[in-house]
Amino acid sequence: MNKKNISWSIRIVVALLFIVSAIAKLYPSPYFAISTFEVKQLYTLGFSDSLAPYFSRILIGIEFALGFLLLNNHFLKRITIPATVGLLSVFIIHLSYVAFLSGGNSGNCGCFGELIPMTPIEAIIKNIIAVGLLIWLWKILENDKKSNIWMLISVTLGCILGLFMLAPMKASSTSISNSNDNINISTDSISKLTDSVKIEEIKTIDSSKIITEKAVEEVKKEVGPKQAVSGYADLYTDIDKGQKILCFFVPGCEHCRDAAKDLHALQKKHKDFPQVQIVFMDEEAEKIPDFFKYAGKQFPYKVIDIIPFWTKLGTGKDTPGVVYLYNGNVIKFYDGIAEKSFNSKALEKVIYK
Repeated sequence: MNKKNISWSIRIVVALLFIVSAIAKLYPSPYFAISTFEVKQLYTLGFSDSLAPYFSRILIGIEFALGFLLLNNHFLKRITIPATVGLLSVFIIHLSYVAFLSGGNSGNCGCFGELIPMTPIEAIIKNIIAVGLLIWLWKILENDKKSNIWMLISVTLGCILGLFMLAPMKASSTSISNSNDNINISTDSISKLTDSVKIEEIKTIDSSKIITEKAVEEVKKEVGPKQAVSGYADLYTDIDKGQKILCFFVPGCEHCRDAAKDLHALQKKHKDFPQVQIVFMDEEAEKIPDFFKYAGKQFPYKVIDIIPFWTKLGTGKDTPGVVYLYNGNVIKFYDGIAEKSFNSKALEKVIYK
């Protein structure tokens, strides 16, 4: 294989890697996927809730642009390849930090959004291989000939603007609903009552309270009458009393709908099954009626804004989230669609073992 064929093979492979990565970050819907990316990647890096929505769209737009620019010859060796290597290097450094904190072998790094779950270690390996291919490409390419800088600028700006058009900025609002009524409260109204509430002030669940299945019976005997504070009482005031199932769902999420359907089946099977209460993320809320139609039952529910939703769900966790609580103690926490995903048979075993 001559150098020309090798160079084009590398360009196509890496270009597809960037384009698929950008497309995957728009799954299952652009606004939901980008919002998830913001919470999982940008807020943890210190981006404010006002800056993150802009930066996320710009970054994904640049991913699209680099994918397309790798397939044309304008400033390929002088600008496009170095810029691509630089971006991958930043990703490698960030993922290395995430892997150091989490162990690297669990959770979804978000490189391919929710479409293709990938651990930080897997993503680091993928990016290192891509950097190696690009360095090889840079070495075998001839120097750039006459190039048009406006081609680079036009493609980059076009991709970025396209992201803003595909997923326009959304006004922040908090909506709370249940099976009996619907209440919509704007952020401005809330601020008048409570001044300013910082996201950092929202309490998340203490991971030390999570108990393995093997110790469920011992825990029930030990903490049965004892009351704990789960951190969810601001969502449902009775959540820390008795046995409860608290769910974190997205109205348009197929996996969330399946989980709700399975919970309904368990309720029909066991008359003493714990009460199920749902927290929906404020994304495609108009799909909630269809959600309950699919599930076969309308559970008590509330809808909260995107950032508080992910904050309550917990760092590193994905939807669907299903929490089994016993007097405020977290007995079991299912999340995502990987190894910790919700399993109705496993939950049934935990409750009725």
